[in-house]
Amino acid sequence: MKRDRSSMISLALVAVVAFGLPIFLHSATYLHILILLFLYAYLTTSWNLVGGFAGVLPLGHSAFVGIGAYTSTVLYLQYGISPWLGMIAGGILAVIAGLIIGYPTLKMRGAYFALCTIAFAEGLRVMVENIDKLGPFKLNGPRGLQIPPLDVGFTSFQFTSKVPYYYIILIMLVLVLILTHLIARSKLGYSLNAGGEEPEAAEALGVNVARCKLIAMAMSSFLTALAGTFYAQLTLFIYPKSVIGLDLSFEIAFIALIGGRGSIAGPVLGALLLRPLSDFTRIYFGDKLPGMHLIIFGLALILVMIYQPRGIQEPLSRFYLKMVGRLGRKQIVEGA
Repeated sequence: MKRDRSSMISLALVAVVAFGLPIFLHSATYLHILILLFLYAYLTTSWNLVGGFAGVLPLGHSAFVGIGAYTSTVLYLQYGISPWLGMIAGGILAVIAGLIIGYPTLKMRGAYFALCTIAFAEGLRVMVENIDKLGPFKLNGPRGLQIPPLDVGFTSFQFTSKVPYYYIILIMLVLVLILTHLIARSKLGYSLNAGGEEPEAAEALGVNVARCKLIAMAMSSFLTALAGTFYAQLTLFIYPKSVIGLDLSFEIAFIALIGGRGSIAGPVLGALLLRPLSDFTRIYFGDKLPGMHLIIFGLALILVMIYQPRGIQEPLSRFYLKMVGRLGRKQIVEGA
């Protein structure tokens, strides 16, 4: 009980610090870096629902980011529909796309499923790059879409300060972490873990593994698409490679694998470690060595898989529990 209470106190302190940080941090640059850190933690946690709990390796989640970003942006630019409503519409379209790609492929194992998701994301990117108009919807091909920063306000999801974006993505991250926590301790979570590790044994016990994986794919697709809308409103400019490129898909997967797939803290720890590394790599090597951050991610992944195959969350969790245990024993001794 004391360990659980200490854990809750620690999480509450982290939340207080995160929500209070903009009060003391006034630099727009540092706030933007934190916003991207939370965004990638959110994306990786969304990916983790299917890539971690379901035991498969999707490498095309940028497709759902792109669906969310393009749907809300097109609806806003052409029809004046609020990005908040466009966000939901993009999420629904992403669910449909996720079910279409997931139904025939989630039964595949190993690299086959990963290759199918890569093909889906790349096919979508190439299609968007080569289409100026899809029916009544203007996509502008490789030129992308720019959102004019004219209608500032909550309804239009545009703000003159970074602070509202900071709080929006922080709340989104907190909500998806709570959802992940609830799923991990639900029948669905246990079924996903069983189906991911031993699908034949799970099926023999009456678990509909394919159905559970499809549910996880649908939830992951929907949540990922919401992040696409947020990114579009944050940058006010999207083009196919920025929101559908494989770089984004690989980065999400790298963060999850290095942090610890299948765990709740892993995606956040991975983002906390790798996002600053990615930003500084782009700053110092972006013009001379584009893509250098992915090479560094790959090297980090190799080292983690050799020495900590379950991700960095495992040794950090052991250290945390050890410290909590020591504090608990110290409180008992002092109380006596």
